[in-house]
Amino acid sequence: MQDVYLIGSRGLPAKYGGFETFVQELVTRKQDPRIVYHVACLSDEGSYQHFDFQGTDCFTICPPQLGPARVIAYDTMALHYALKLAEASVSDKPVFYILGNTMGPLIRFFIKRIHRLGGRLLINPDGLEWRRTKWPKPVRAYLKLAERVMAQQADLVVADNPGIASYLDETYGSLPVTTIAYGTDLEASNLATDSTDFQAFLKEWDLLAGDYYLIVGRFVAENNYETMLREFMQTASQRPLVLVCNYQGSAYFERLRQQTGFDQDPRIRFVGTVYDQDLLKKIRQEAYAYLHGHEVGGTNPGLLEALAQSDVNLVLGVDFNRLVAEDTALYWTKEPGDLVSLLEKIDTKRPSHLGEEAKKRMREFYSWEKIVKDYEGVFNA
Repeated sequence: MQDVYLIGSRGLPAKYGGFETFVQELVTRKQDPRIVYHVACLSDEGSYQHFDFQGTDCFTICPPQLGPARVIAYDTMALHYALKLAEASVSDKPVFYILGNTMGPLIRFFIKRIHRLGGRLLINPDGLEWRRTKWPKPVRAYLKLAERVMAQQADLVVADNPGIASYLDETYGSLPVTTIAYGTDLEASNLATDSTDFQAFLKEWDLLAGDYYLIVGRFVAENNYETMLREFMQTASQRPLVLVCNYQGSAYFERLRQQTGFDQDPRIRFVGTVYDQDLLKKIRQEAYAYLHGHEVGGTNPGLLEALAQSDVNLVLGVDFNRLVAEDTALYWTKEPGDLVSLLEKIDTKRPSHLGEEAKKRMREFYSWEKIVKDYEGVFNA
């Protein structure tokens, strides 16, 4: 049997974002019966309690309330307990896969214990977290240090994008790095266009199916909402722009309103977060075109979802995004007027071939079946 300890997500069942969805897909779609997964789960009710999730051994970790540093304590406590489990069971060459770099220099205290078991340390650097402007400068400095230490201590770094792998190689020299992408759900929505839920959404926001532009994503500055709003507002399009994001109570929302005056443009509709995933798929499928402005990180799950569901995708042309979409999307830059030109071009003549090409690319390279197979090959290596 091959024991694999997964550390760094909030745990199962998935209730949050990328890492949690990845862990759930990985363990529930398991193809190799010889692999046994053990998943750390964040808890506020106590540590070291085990429960079963669809055949997966899950254990709870309750770190102290330390503000932003709580995640460091969580990962550290989870790895310590995972090592105790492995030592008690005399695991044969266990794999410890840590998602994210937050443990940083503390990883040095665990390397000898891992190798003494004949185990391997794998890490996923989770994009370039230190570049995110939401973090204060001291936090960004720590994240940069943590990235370097984790990458240099790992037996293998798993990058989710070739751009991340190239960055690590250029920054830290020759490292043991492999690239395995993030996966996405390829199934179409179960909702028909005339379904009650979708029609209620259209009515609430005064929309027509197939006749709106769409943005979906975390409401943060590095996702370039300001650029997309400014450029859209300069177009003569009669189609509305729908923004599905967690904008409520955000200081960034008020700052954007003051800087762009988007509240004076009746075409712009901030609709909040859509938690019903089937409805969100349908909203994507019926968009006239999808705008993607993410520029920090590796393979963004939102971009994969857009390519799997939307027929026309207008994507910020940074390397990470181009390596994912290749020639199945249309690209824009942050140069003033560039996105305006692209929007006005497709507003009158929408390309008809991109949607199927994007879906074909997702099926070939980004299905969860392929991702799980690739990971199991690494865990068994």
